[in-house]
Amino acid sequence: MQCPSGISSSHSRALSRLKPALLAALLGLSTISWAASQDAPPPGWPEFRGPWGNGLVQAAGETKPLDLPLQWSETENVKWKTEIPFQGWSTPVALNGQIWLTTATPEGNDFYAICVDAGTGAIKYNEKLFHCDNPEPLGNNVNCYASPSPVIEAGRVYVHFGSYGTACLDTGTGKVLWQRQDLPCRHYRGPGSSPILFENLLVLSFDGVDVQYLTALDKMTGRTVWKTDRTTAWKDLDEQGKPKREGDFRKAFSTPIVIEAAGKLQLISLGSSAVYSYEPRTGKEIWKTHNAAYTPASRPVFGKDLVLVITGRGEAELLAVRPDGQGDVTDTHIAWKAEGRIVPQEPSPILIDDLLYLVSDDGIATCLEAATGQQIWSEKLGGNYMASPIYAAGRLYFSSSQGKTTVLKAGRSFEIMATSKLDAGFMASPAVLGRALILRTKTHLYRIEQAGQDGK
Repeated sequence: MQCPSGISSSHSRALSRLKPALLAALLGLSTISWAASQDAPPPGWPEFRGPWGNGLVQAAGETKPLDLPLQWSETENVKWKTEIPFQGWSTPVALNGQIWLTTATPEGNDFYAICVDAGTGAIKYNEKLFHCDNPEPLGNNVNCYASPSPVIEAGRVYVHFGSYGTACLDTGTGKVLWQRQDLPCRHYRGPGSSPILFENLLVLSFDGVDVQYLTALDKMTGRTVWKTDRTTAWKDLDEQGKPKREGDFRKAFSTPIVIEAAGKLQLISLGSSAVYSYEPRTGKEIWKTHNAAYTPASRPVFGKDLVLVITGRGEAELLAVRPDGQGDVTDTHIAWKAEGRIVPQEPSPILIDDLLYLVSDDGIATCLEAATGQQIWSEKLGGNYMASPIYAAGRLYFSSSQGKTTVLKAGRSFEIMATSKLDAGFMASPAVLGRALILRTKTHLYRIEQAGQDGK
């Protein structure tokens, strides 16, 4: 892989002159401020799975109508439709009238950040950021070279392509403020974990066939603040301490969350065969559990004093972990677990009040009691699913790889409210901007909005 390495940065004179309080107001839209407090979110859709990183458009318990569309088609409730060049599964992020997403050439040679005007759908910026002469082939059509979603805050957007490159762009000009291409990882089937912001840090996950670690960069400069290697006890080593077989068994594609639990901030991160809690400011490991699955892709959720995680492929399980432990808590802090066909491999779960909702890769929607894991209902939606669901005002939106979105009424009975269909399928998860759904299919970006509405 031949790409320039190292770090570069440009001056951020306007930001550096701001008073600390104003700077915090503009730039402090960190994951923990939404996830821990559940206060009213900032406007827009700042990261993968939204304002709190959990698929909720509104705070838990809030049912104020948002006038999001219930039904649409290629000719109904489409404000605009924009073709997106090349290929990308990243979820769009949106703020201040802009929508940002990533894309890459299908062979993985060139990597781009794209900015779309939220009002018109016109492409405002299309910046080529990185080039790689010899990317490793993906070997399947599940992933692509632009799967990690960006994260955005006032004035800056952060885009990540795994070891192929990470960059911070000025949202006003589209110009690169800093970039890194010296963070090693052999992804084997392409990168998948999305970056998150926490305070002054941009946290990145690297779980490959060769190395597995997390690192946090100073979001203003791109400088490495901490790096922590996974402590997974691998069971596939030969006498020389090398893996007996190469493949997917050490990889992970999951995006971490930051929570406040047991009186402390915790960064919850899924690796292959393990779930970890770290101190987000230092990267120090707090606790972990081990399991028999591999290649986790879904993002954890937190609620009812439990961390709820899907362990991956193979012997996949849904685990409910109490986050107040230290060290290896596999035998002491797992409150309940579920397994079988209802457990997804790709889509993330979604927690609303006391109910946890899942959709499996092959379209089985399930509702569980979050505190106990007891199954309330389980029904087939049809189709296949990679995208994670979202929730707003009593409605759950599930978008399939065939382009169908099924809207369910949240609750203890299974009720389909509407179904809609677009021409191409969904790999990216939905985003929300005001009263509009921002939907990315395999080929296009849509603004779906009720006729006559003018969401910002």
